Amino acid sequence: MNNDDFLSDPYSLVIHGDRDRDHPDAEDTALAPAIYPASTYSARSSAEFAAMANRPRHPRYYARYGNPTQERCERLLARLENTEAALLMSSGMGAMSTVLFAQVRAGDHIVAQTAHYMGTAQLLTELLPGLGVEVTLVDQRDSAAFARAARENTRLIVLETPSNPTLTLSDLAAVAAFAKSRGIATLADNTFASPINQNPRDFGIDLVLHSATKYLGGHSDLIAGVVCGSREAVEKIWQRSIVLGTNLSPFNAFLLLRGLRTLPLRVARQSANALALARFLQAHPAVARVHYPELESHPQHELAKRQMRRGGGVLSVELKGSEGDESGFQAAKDFVAALKLAKHAVSLGGVETLVVHAASMWEASLAPDEMERAGIVPSLVRIAAGLENAEDLCADMGQALRRAGDR
Repeated sequence: MNNDDFLSDPYSLVIHGDRDRDHPDAEDTALAPAIYPASTYSARSSAEFAAMANRPRHPRYYARYGNPTQERCERLLARLENTEAALLMSSGMGAMSTVLFAQVRAGDHIVAQTAHYMGTAQLLTELLPGLGVEVTLVDQRDSAAFARAARENTRLIVLETPSNPTLTLSDLAAVAAFAKSRGIATLADNTFASPINQNPRDFGIDLVLHSATKYLGGHSDLIAGVVCGSREAVEKIWQRSIVLGTNLSPFNAFLLLRGLRTLPLRVARQSANALALARFLQAHPAVARVHYPELESHPQHELAKRQMRRGGGVLSVELKGSEGDESGFQAAKDFVAALKLAKHAVSLGGVETLVVHAASMWEASLAPDEMERAGIVPSLVRIAAGLENAEDLCADMGQALRRAGDR
């Protein structure tokens, strides 16, 4: 039996999937991967140097081109996303920027959904148009809107599902089918779902991107990004990455590989905690609305069942305002301030539960009309569930809501 026969399950894959019996390091018996801090590597002959210099993504030529630790981690990430290849970069936004610069040029057109992570939104609405790339934003809930917005010069469709911070979904299969019929490339940010809960490639998406800082790393101690896709597409993106200098450090590649070993365990627990919190908060009288795909009340619940295995570890809630606070802005701020167990911090996917008041976080980066289009109402609070006891988390949220209501 081939060793790969054991790797159909993600619990086995994350532990053994980075090893390659045909790799030069295959005889290394160390259970932990080595960290290669070298910036450059020597060749034993002119012929060997020429081979190193001309092989794309050589892990032992120059660190901006690749690294042995990074190569191991990329091998595992590609397998997790059911793609041929993966490329690690210095951050999620480094990955997004590099991918977009590899896919489009001046005179091209992109169709993207309205709700995106704020860095991606700024890239699409400010930086790219300034470089001559046209971008049309559409409501991701309307799959036909992507087709209506497409033009002759459309080269790329950009998705994020579930989207940040309202957990709105894009129909991956529907968008991918249209794009393939027109020869348009597709890119999906899969950060919120993680490859444990969703694999966009299985629905026909060409490129899958993650902020590896979040669930993939999982311990709030690294910054990284990754894109997964065909070997040809990833090599094209790599050519841009070595020019832009978005390579990942060897130590962060090591930390990421270590974090991936527990990815299925962590995501299963975080998803269960998020569902428990969603149900608890949905029944609370101080809460106006809960956004979470696994809830039957979510308007896209049936789509979530088709393309996701679980609802993920992130939910968002809209709180009810009191007299003089009709928008709920102050109620949301008071709620976040009253939490004791959950931490008030940006990001998500770590072992600890993190909570942010969305309107406070995004008001300096997005204009009021942009926030409205993204569904960021004044009372919205985003909750990224950690690994704590679910009953403890619910108790913390309950006491915070009581204290916020008393102010």
